[in-house]
Amino acid sequence: MDPGIPVPPELYGGHERLVYLFAEEYTRLGHQVTLLAGPGSYCSGNVITFGTNNLQRSKLEKYREIFFVWKYLSKNHGDFDLLHNFGRRIYLLPVLNKPVKKMMVYGRPVNHTGIRLVNALPNKNLVFTACSNYCVSTGDVAGKWTTVYNAIDFATYQLNETISADAPLIFLGRLDKVKGVHTAIDVARNTGNRLLIAGNVSDTTDNYTYFKNEIEPQIDGINIQYLGPLNDAEKNKYLGQAKALLFPIEWDEPFGIVMIEAMACGTPVIGFGRGSVPEVITEGVNGFIVQDITEMSEKISFANTINRKGCREHALNRFDVKIIAQQYLNVFND
Repeated sequence: MDPGIPVPPELYGGHERLVYLFAEEYTRLGHQVTLLAGPGSYCSGNVITFGTNNLQRSKLEKYREIFFVWKYLSKNHGDFDLLHNFGRRIYLLPVLNKPVKKMMVYGRPVNHTGIRLVNALPNKNLVFTACSNYCVSTGDVAGKWTTVYNAIDFATYQLNETISADAPLIFLGRLDKVKGVHTAIDVARNTGNRLLIAGNVSDTTDNYTYFKNEIEPQIDGINIQYLGPLNDAEKNKYLGQAKALLFPIEWDEPFGIVMIEAMACGTPVIGFGRGSVPEVITEGVNGFIVQDITEMSEKISFANTINRKGCREHALNRFDVKIIAQQYLNVFND
């Protein structure tokens, strides 16, 4: 895993949380696990830390990280049955043509040039996975590809079958414009619902300006509340008390872990049908797929038609860490 955020993260860090969950599940299944990740990382297996936990670290620091991984893998690759890479593709360069099995994981749209280049080089036992069929479609131009969805540990989320009559809506995610929190605010107002907003404010200039100018002035602490970033316990609390999670994305989301976090609490998701959304939401079972703000507003009144226990069970059977970890092992064993 790339340094920048420790594994597991305290707050923001979807891939870092995934790496931790899979490391723990592989260990529980009896596999010996070695984790390479940023400082402060831990798991039940062997942990080797490197680099700096700073998302704004310099290019020089990132080059040092690459050289560290190259040196480690060049020396130790023979000790492993599988190199499961959630970090940069370039980490695998020195061992591309070694017999050890290699799995390169993608959680974002894929650059075609890099994929073609890697597959033009001599390589053995290399497979690419991505977190949705949509995400696979962005990179499946060369090499062997398969879909393995993202996961959460459903045991850490509690089902809430009963919510109050005036239960709020919730938006949870990074507060970038493409995530659509402004639309969530409009939907809440259109339908007379309270809205809880949770997530971290981006430090990029455009998205910070967006938050300060377009979102923050609308937060009144009553009808529109901002909770800040949430840890796992807080996610469980606030997602569980909501009538629905709004997912009004303005980009092609590769997966959207927050959707299954909400479902784990029994909370249905109403999302725009872009990217992976049609793969994650099963219409009328764990939420609704809509195309615009009008449809999203109309579906709010149908949120209570979703059986919250069935919502959780359906998602658990598809996205629990035990199921997804086994799918990764099945890819390894093919």
